[in-house]
Amino acid sequence: MRVAILGATGFIGRHLAAALRARGDAVVEASLRDPAAAARACSGCDAVINLAGAPVAVRWTERAKQAMWTSRVDAPRAFLAAVAQLEARPGAYISASAVGYYGTSRSATFVEESPPGDDFLARLCVAWEAGADAAAELGMRVAKVRTGLVLGHDGGVLGRLIPVFRAGLGGPIAGGKQWYSWIHIDDQIGVYLHALDGTAGALNATAPNAVTNRDFTRALARALHRPAPFPVPAFAVSALLGEGAFVITEGQHVLPARTTATGYTFRYADLDAALAAALKPGSPR
Repeated sequence: MRVAILGATGFIGRHLAAALRARGDAVVEASLRDPAAAARACSGCDAVINLAGAPVAVRWTERAKQAMWTSRVDAPRAFLAAVAQLEARPGAYISASAVGYYGTSRSATFVEESPPGDDFLARLCVAWEAGADAAAELGMRVAKVRTGLVLGHDGGVLGRLIPVFRAGLGGPIAGGKQWYSWIHIDDQIGVYLHALDGTAGALNATAPNAVTNRDFTRALARALHRPAPFPVPAFAVSALLGEGAFVITEGQHVLPARTTATGYTFRYADLDAALAAALKPGSPR
């Protein structure tokens, strides 16, 4: 199979490209900074996986929010418009999305059929996915992978947390009762391959066992053999991330109901096992 990856240099993109090559697929790497050139690079490919997008884990200034929207909504729209002009279009379009689609809640549980939220990130995800659905009009099978907190030693959420916890400065955030829906990088890649190999529609890329922030903190501290005695108040997160702090302080409990119903089996359903694997010395992931 010949697979184009948009955003192949990011954390997930690097792992996905390696996994595809390991199983014998040809990988074409392209950038959405030039949507027309990216479309030409995808000519004759069997599928496109779009992972491109400006960072979300930053302070949400108006400029940052516009960059998120442009990279996830406007650029893919221009890309698909250029794909429409190709004679040899890819057969599938698999788009990244996020569990931010559902909004935040400390009490609700979300599955793929749950309605979207109404905050900025939820509206962004809705528009992001609507753009992906437009690929169906070009005869392409469409899948949307809604990702949670990805665990791997070389990026994702652990890339930020490991130095803090190793210094003994970790602790629960904003009381620690909010849900964190996590996934090991191996399963994140597994869900993308599951979509690539024939599954369409929305797929939650979250492990079956979400945990609270307090339990996540304790598990990471155990894995690193460090104490985590320093609670982080909500106002400190707000000072760092501004409007975007609610994603961290409120969280959401997301289950991969359709992902498992369509046949995907998680390698890491237990957080302790996932952290041990992610932190194992010499692990490729």
